[in-house]
Amino acid sequence: MPQARTDNTDGDAHLLVVDDDDRIRELLKRYLGRYGFRVSTAQSAEAARRLMKGLTFDLLVLDVMMPGENGFALTKSLREVDDIPIILLTAKGEADARIKGLSLGADDYLPKPFEPEELVLRIKSILRRQATRPRSHRLKFGPYVFDTDKQLLQKNGERVHLTTGETAMLLTLSRRPGQPVTRQSLAEQIKSRSERAVDVQMTRLRRKLEPDTSIPQFLVTMRNRGYCLQAETLDD
Repeated sequence: MPQARTDNTDGDAHLLVVDDDDRIRELLKRYLGRYGFRVSTAQSAEAARRLMKGLTFDLLVLDVMMPGENGFALTKSLREVDDIPIILLTAKGEADARIKGLSLGADDYLPKPFEPEELVLRIKSILRRQATRPRSHRLKFGPYVFDTDKQLLQKNGERVHLTTGETAMLLTLSRRPGQPVTRQSLAEQIKSRSERAVDVQMTRLRRKLEPDTSIPQFLVTMRNRGYCLQAETLDD
């Protein structure tokens, strides 16, 4: 790879390079590092998942052709729970492969061999777009994080599957964290036929989220006032 020019304008960005080829992985780490990026590497999708559980990354550079879970499969899986930008790298340059990668949710696609400086430019372009996107409204309660814009609930980084009614209930409560919402208001917002239906929906939601439904910690009943979500707002 050619010598890189030093550029620290993206020094806060933390990249994860995933490639089973040791040589390419290390070369990319050194090259991208010279541009001021912080770079971690993983040799497989499994290793990448382990890193992503403990670290936050701004962008993923992902090789498609890997043994085990390939880049397409990992992209599809990540898109169900995360919007981290993904650039796919592969020896496959055919149009159908590019279309498949983009349709699965990749942000960009770069066929091998490629000019390393082109990769840098594409990374910077994606990060600039990310910086101008509206920030999500996220709430945290216990091990859970709820993104109201995406209507996505995660527990310790793993997606929690909710029904449409449960999502509507949580979304309504999240608009006023720490404050009671009456059963009547909840019934109107989630289009329930009665306040009793609201109670049934709350019971189901508690069974999924509360460690002990007899003593709710997050979805609290406020006597004669309704229900309240005990949560804190996260800064993005």
